[in-house]
Amino acid sequence: MKRLLVFRLSALGDVIHTLPAVAALRERLPQTRIEWVVEAPYRELVELVGGVDAIPVRLKKWSKSLVASRTDMMAAARAMRGADAAIDFQGLIKSGVLMGLSRAPLRYGFAPNALKEKQAAWFSNRRIQVDTSAHVIDQNLQLAAGVAGGAQGTLHWDRFLDGAGLGAFANTVVLLPGAGKPNKLWPVERFRELAQRIGPAALAVWGPGEKELADAIGARVAPPTNLRQLAAILAQARAVIGADTGPLHLAAALGTPAVGLFGPTNPKRNGPYGQLEHCINHFATTKLMESISVEEVVKMLEQVLPE
Repeated sequence: MKRLLVFRLSALGDVIHTLPAVAALRERLPQTRIEWVVEAPYRELVELVGGVDAIPVRLKKWSKSLVASRTDMMAAARAMRGADAAIDFQGLIKSGVLMGLSRAPLRYGFAPNALKEKQAAWFSNRRIQVDTSAHVIDQNLQLAAGVAGGAQGTLHWDRFLDGAGLGAFANTVVLLPGAGKPNKLWPVERFRELAQRIGPAALAVWGPGEKELADAIGARVAPPTNLRQLAAILAQARAVIGADTGPLHLAAALGTPAVGLFGPTNPKRNGPYGQLEHCINHFATTKLMESISVEEVVKMLEQVLPE
């Protein structure tokens, strides 16, 4: 195979969960050119850490303005043409449609039982069975193995972090008050109490639309960050505490101790990879973030903090 397209468009945590599988493909298929179709904000991440070229797309922008975006859309479609094979790690209709537009003769995807949107299976002609009870990273590795056999590849985090700066935020305990969905938010008053218990080392880190939430914690607040700067802060932290969000998974991937707060999602499937024992898990009981107490978090933090 001369050229392979990878499809995992977003979001941050899901892109991070796909990096090990792409690294495995790169190692197992050294003569194959691998290109990753991904939303534009994650282009730098997949190129520097994943070690592959990116084909950036902007689906939200395109859907809002089809006529104005026509040139960009056609350019992306042309860039995807000519691949020998494609593999869809996202398993949604939107990623399936893009894979179909690539016209790759071999199109790999998850078997229907592993898909949230079953219709996504229409766009693949090689469907791989995976263990749906396993962590998402392991499921992605199983899908990659269906294309190229098993392997563990190397990720290039150092190359991504070079020159990111922000050394003033080293040795902090990073608090992540935001989440992609309201039911994943831990109550801000508990973050406030936790920050008081931690003391001056507490640092609230925030993303788009989360500044007010970070300010409400009452801890030191990080400046606005791009993805590279966020990674630098997380890499230098003593520990990171947050819900099932991209920055928590990024911290785990960087090797920083990560305390996961899990209510509505299952940490066995979506927890910080390699650190599942650091999760406070209420998925099996109430599935509510409100069930997680400050005391539980403090005890877990004491366990994970390096001596």
